[in-house]
Amino acid sequence: MKKFLIVSFLIIITSTVILQDMALAAGDIFKTPIQAPEFTHNGKQDWINSTPLSIKDLAGKVVLIDFWTFGCWNCYRSFPWINAMEKRLLEKNFQVIGVHTPEFENEKIRKNIEAKVKEFELHHPIMIDSDSSYWRAMNNRYWPAYYILDKNGKIRAAFFGETHEGDRRAKQIESTIKTLLAESE
Repeated sequence: MKKFLIVSFLIIITSTVILQDMALAAGDIFKTPIQAPEFTHNGKQDWINSTPLSIKDLAGKVVLIDFWTFGCWNCYRSFPWINAMEKRLLEKNFQVIGVHTPEFENEKIRKNIEAKVKEFELHHPIMIDSDSSYWRAMNNRYWPAYYILDKNGKIRAAFFGETHEGDRRAKQIESTIKTLLAESE
């Protein structure tokens, strides 16, 4: 009985910490923005749809960093919304950067990633993060995860989970992006 109570207590504490962590990144604009870490891959072979980019290359743009992996259903179910949002914001200083961070070995193979990029009609730059170095640099823990950077490369908001056109999360993300687009540099 004593072991059961200890295990139950640990589960409650762990669940509370996880829920508190998620609440801290519920999508509101952060009160204290932090500088986004520099991209961790700068070889031509590490990027799809682009030459290697740096955070500095994106100065003056609002950026949505999308952490995904092609084996994640929640990720690829979100792509129609991302593609539609990109089209709506085409004339704005806005850029999506995909970060493909694999969970399984077959997701590390470039030709497999390229096939999925084509299948899902992704045209934005995608960094291949097969060693999870950028995942760790961003302290990320979820697929899909969306980090919004302001025009100065500072992380201003984070959202997690499958997102669809017109749902609450999509509206929050797009509202945040529009707010940041309206800010002066």
